[in-house]
Amino acid sequence: MKQRHWYDYLWLWSLLYFALGFFNILFAWLGMIDFLVPLFIALIGGNKAFCNTYCGRGQLFQQLGGRWKWSRDVKAPRFLSSKWFRYGFLTFFMTMFGTMVFQTYLVASGGRNLTESIKLLWTIRVPWGWTYEAGTVADWVAQYSFGFYSVMLTSTIIGLALMILFKPRTWCTMCPMGTMTQMICKIKAKEKL
Repeated sequence: MKQRHWYDYLWLWSLLYFALGFFNILFAWLGMIDFLVPLFIALIGGNKAFCNTYCGRGQLFQQLGGRWKWSRDVKAPRFLSSKWFRYGFLTFFMTMFGTMVFQTYLVASGGRNLTESIKLLWTIRVPWGWTYEAGTVADWVAQYSFGFYSVMLTSTIIGLALMILFKPRTWCTMCPMGTMTQMICKIKAKEKL
């Protein structure tokens, strides 16, 4: 039997993140850990250790789809892992992330009021006001929380759908963070030559 390590349980981090954000949206800022750590590991180590070993979301998909058999476990269409699709999805994802940051800027500058809702799949606005008491923090901090939680929840929903339809970690083949870390690793490898 394979020896278990502390990082084998990071899938619990993903569950905890969404549970905390469900009750208090300000916990959404913790998602920045999942956003920045993979980039730092790729920059410092020149590898995808985060994706391969430490990604709680990938572990969650493996747990649900593999161990608990929620996945059909069939091969995904080839285009999902193609270079054009991955880079296209990264561009789309970064556009949506940029839009979220711009909305936060508008709230910070007074050009827009705080919106206490999340957007599922970047289009479906879901009221989420019970998770935040107005005035607790600056409105822009709360706006970023709502936006970032939306991004994290949307990408997890897409990953879960892919997990059910195909192999458990199909999301990993097109994950924007994985694509970015792969780009960093390629650049670092060229620098070593």
